[in-house]
Amino acid sequence: MPNHLSKETSPYLLQHANNPVDWFPWGKDAFEKAKRENKPVIVSIGYSTCHWCHVMERESFENTVVADYMNQHFVNIKVDREERPDIDQIYMEVCQLINGSGGWPLNVFLKPNQEPFFAGTYYPPQSLHNRPSWMQLLQHLNGIYHDKPDLIEEQTEKIMSILKKEETSDVLSRLDGNLSSSPSSGSKLQKIADKLEQGFDRQYGGFGGAPKFPSTMSLDYLLVFGHHFEDETALDHVHFSLKKMIFGGIYDQIGGGFSRYATDKEWLVPHFEKMLYDNALLMSLLSDAFKVTGIELYKDTILETVSWLKREMLSDEGAFYSALDADSEGVEGKYYVWDANELKNILKEDYELFANFYGVTEFGNWEGKNILYRKETIRDYAQRNGLDPSEFKSKLENAGKCVLKEREKRVAPGLDNKILTDWNALMISSLLKGAGALGIEELADIAINAYRFLELNMIEKNEIYHVKNSETKIPGFLDDYSFFIQASLDLFEYTQERKYLQQAEYFATKVFELFNTPSNDFFYFTSKNQETLITRRVDLFDNATPSGNSTMLHNLYRLSRIIDAPNYKSRVEVMLGKIEATLQAYPTAVSNWAKGYFFNHTEGKEIAVLGEHALDFQKDILKQYLPNTVILANTEADDNLLLLKGRFVEGKTLIYLCENFQCKRPFENIDQLIKELGSKVL
Repeated sequence: MPNHLSKETSPYLLQHANNPVDWFPWGKDAFEKAKRENKPVIVSIGYSTCHWCHVMERESFENTVVADYMNQHFVNIKVDREERPDIDQIYMEVCQLINGSGGWPLNVFLKPNQEPFFAGTYYPPQSLHNRPSWMQLLQHLNGIYHDKPDLIEEQTEKIMSILKKEETSDVLSRLDGNLSSSPSSGSKLQKIADKLEQGFDRQYGGFGGAPKFPSTMSLDYLLVFGHHFEDETALDHVHFSLKKMIFGGIYDQIGGGFSRYATDKEWLVPHFEKMLYDNALLMSLLSDAFKVTGIELYKDTILETVSWLKREMLSDEGAFYSALDADSEGVEGKYYVWDANELKNILKEDYELFANFYGVTEFGNWEGKNILYRKETIRDYAQRNGLDPSEFKSKLENAGKCVLKEREKRVAPGLDNKILTDWNALMISSLLKGAGALGIEELADIAINAYRFLELNMIEKNEIYHVKNSETKIPGFLDDYSFFIQASLDLFEYTQERKYLQQAEYFATKVFELFNTPSNDFFYFTSKNQETLITRRVDLFDNATPSGNSTMLHNLYRLSRIIDAPNYKSRVEVMLGKIEATLQAYPTAVSNWAKGYFFNHTEGKEIAVLGEHALDFQKDILKQYLPNTVILANTEADDNLLLLKGRFVEGKTLIYLCENFQCKRPFENIDQLIKELGSKVL
């Protein structure tokens, strides 16, 4: 008998619609039932591509004995964390407070008023390694709830007192270190880089040990810092880390795209799920790294990842789906790994060439199977083995196509076909970065189509929605607004079409209207028009994606330099002042903030291009790595923006290099500009 999830639209909730557990979606029906029957509430939070969520479902939620106990003694709610990040954030904080760590599935136990008294993650069907079984936990908590209500009340009050602090910037007090004031901005920027350097894995790249995440935002800071100060240590670690990731199993060697993280420190064994946001952030970083170095490996990786996006993640309407599962046919990684004999049958005489490059052996490198990886670039391998690089690359690509074609005959991993505004906006920005770096217009076309989808489908009555279809309408969170504003600014930078700037300006004002805190420093994660939960969080930390607050910092900084908005610049100063100690002491937790701090403490440039060839010049400028630069261009006279006002000269195309709207004598070609900037022409 189906439970209450059968009419939901979330792929994750629908996965649980036929469980014997009587799941409810989040809503008043479940909590009213809990009050009426005096039962504690279980809120089980996950997402459709979560491997351990699938494991716990098979072991516990499909077990009729366990389900009967849950149905008799609890009211049970399922939440898709990607649809309701507001709920997930609150209760993940509880889990981290109680256990020192978190993860998914996230299982939280609440009173009927939504206040939590316990939280944990995965629990096995039998007690294991001093960890109780799920049934043991259920019995224990149910007993305490009814027999020792004072204990439940005491625990709830402790948790709620901490959660209430999350409504203000008091959240920072938990991280702020004892920081002596640095004598200069430069030394503060160096201190952030030094802190990041302490975590370098100098053998395999990235930061720390297993499990190992890409840490894209930390690498991004090091790229900006290293380029500006010509710091080889920072730059070398960025490029070393990117190459190690691209060579490893975390990157899909024949299909393109990155998995969410590696389970080992060598990047060999991925957690095979592929998330839209990870690939957006990595493609953006690779585009900047390509601008700095011109390394062909970065270009190839971007284009291979775009091919994967088009093949597996792009809807017919032009928007991007959310994620691909780690599992297929109930087995993690089954879709992606290979037996040597399989590859021999597919490739015939090309097997040795393919196997030698991608590390294929008879015994495999993971559970008897082969995860494809490599140790070097195609060119280096060819030269080391006395092969013609072009000919070897062609043969290897043809072999890869054959293997990919055979792989597509397998049962594919589950697709989470939700379309989320924030993740789509991140990918739009990334594609535009790639289009600018590589000079490939197709990438911009894909981005523009996705942006148009968001405009037509995710905005209603001048407000942004997070998820929106015929059955579900979830109002936008701060991330949706901030990432959409960022995408609008990136589209304006790429196309110079004023409508995108107007969108960014409009929704920036909406952020102040809907999300502003009473102290006028940061922004709430939820809109004032959204459902009232037990607390209204100010989310500051950069996690898998940049926080909405740090992204708004960048947006306001950019807008202040495009439209000359001193109030936005003032807000930037306030935000950075509040978070400065944290970002110097714990930059890995606030890496996107650190990049904004860097921009605010170094000399930013504005470039104005006016004249018949302005847009051609502007596209050439976008190929350069100019991270703290605003670019405005128009083929006609334009007095609407201060930077362009009065600078058009009939019959000429002029390039003005400016700082704080004060411009030098104009140049008439790109080479002169690049020479002035001291940037290498790639």
